[in-house]
Amino acid sequence: MSDSNWPKILHIVEPKLAFRYGQQLEYSRDGLYLYGPVDARETPRQIRYGFIGTQSGLERFERWASDMSSFIATPLQRRGAKALEPHHVPFPGFSEAFHAIWSSKPAAIISDIDEADLHRRIHISNRHEAIKSAVDVFVDRLIAEQKRSEDPPSFWYVVVPEFVYELGRPQSTVSKAARVGGKVTLTERDALKLATQPTLFGLDEQEAEIYKYEKNFRRQLKARLLNHQIVTQIVRESTLAPNDFVKSNGDPKRRVEDAATIAWKLGAGSYYKSGGRPWQIANMRPGVCYVGLVYKRQEQDGTSRHSVCAAQMFLSDGEGVVFRGALGPWFHPDTKQFHLDQAAAARARGAADEAAQLDRRADAERGRMHGLLGELATLETELAELERVRKTVADAPRPPPRAQGGGTGTAGATPRPPSIDDALDDLKKRAGASPSSASASSSPPRATPSARPPGSSGGPSTVDDELAALKRKMAGAPPKKK
Repeated sequence: MSDSNWPKILHIVEPKLAFRYGQQLEYSRDGLYLYGPVDARETPRQIRYGFIGTQSGLERFERWASDMSSFIATPLQRRGAKALEPHHVPFPGFSEAFHAIWSSKPAAIISDIDEADLHRRIHISNRHEAIKSAVDVFVDRLIAEQKRSEDPPSFWYVVVPEFVYELGRPQSTVSKAARVGGKVTLTERDALKLATQPTLFGLDEQEAEIYKYEKNFRRQLKARLLNHQIVTQIVRESTLAPNDFVKSNGDPKRRVEDAATIAWKLGAGSYYKSGGRPWQIANMRPGVCYVGLVYKRQEQDGTSRHSVCAAQMFLSDGEGVVFRGALGPWFHPDTKQFHLDQAAAARARGAADEAAQLDRRADAERGRMHGLLGELATLETELAELERVRKTVADAPRPPPRAQGGGTGTAGATPRPPSIDDALDDLKKRAGASPSSASASSSPPRATPSARPPGSSGGPSTVDDELAALKRKMAGAPPKKK
């Protein structure tokens, strides 16, 4: 076998993390212990959290919260362990490690959860109904408190009893002797069929609601609170007080990590969920993001190819967002892989091309619309300018009218000979000034006698007579010189 066929191992150097004052280290606890969180401010951050659980859970939580305010040493070296264990770092206290204010008393407390009722719910024979019923106890109270409070906590510590953890997992079972009857009679198989074969009145769909959630207490609780923007930190009572749960010989029933490690983990989670950022990857290229993919199958007799994909994108500052894809036949049983086949990829690519074309058309339409709006604005400006000019002209003083007739003309100007229109206007004025015009409206107006033309008789003349005489006079006038 040639050397080129040998497998090659590529060693990727662990990236450094950035902390306060621009310091960089590989291990998060060392950086927090020595420098503090990367977003530390001059004014310490106030950590406001709430508590929900049983009364006994509250007592155990308050003891642990009080210890978080002080120094917690690393455990003694175990027999056969290494002399130096770099992952063990003493916890200096919450305020010293995170430059924040930690209170041993929660800002809000819900401690009246009935442990007996919770025990009954989690023992329901239908595991989907059991998990949902137990989660309802916490979800309903948290949503009600969120709506009631004007200043709710940043996040909630959900402290659960041991039996909730033991029976709240997907593969957990309840012994026949301890099972409790439930209300749901619809089976999971029939509920899956309702997705493609719904009933007429939708009664079975109401019972099928419990099968939409996973048989996992932790995941279902977080998923159902997500739409209400309620952040939680779920922790078992035995994690906070392991010595309260002992065997008959006095040893703890559960082997947990040392107190300093638990303090580091829950402390970092508390700081982040209250809005802080304890660290971030150092020397990240700006504008670069990192994406992780995860797939979830829709189980239906173990033969379903339908699954859903989720993508989680992280930015250089540690912030991220989650995208969820559509449900489809992405799982291939022969290869045990999730991907699109060539036909589905071609359809997706065609849909993407069509969407791109629609986007281009929409951009062109928007450009044309903006052009028309620009022209309309120009026309409105011109119209406003014309209106301003019209008002200016209307408000300007008018010149006096030019005087007519020989007596009021400009000095030295040659009087204009009277025209037929001038004579008519004069005749109408004279006719309107007749004394008979002041008589009753039934009497026709008569013109005032005026000078008769030469050769006329001495009798009264009418308007027609005077018009005829005027025309004869004008006709006999000598022609004007050009």
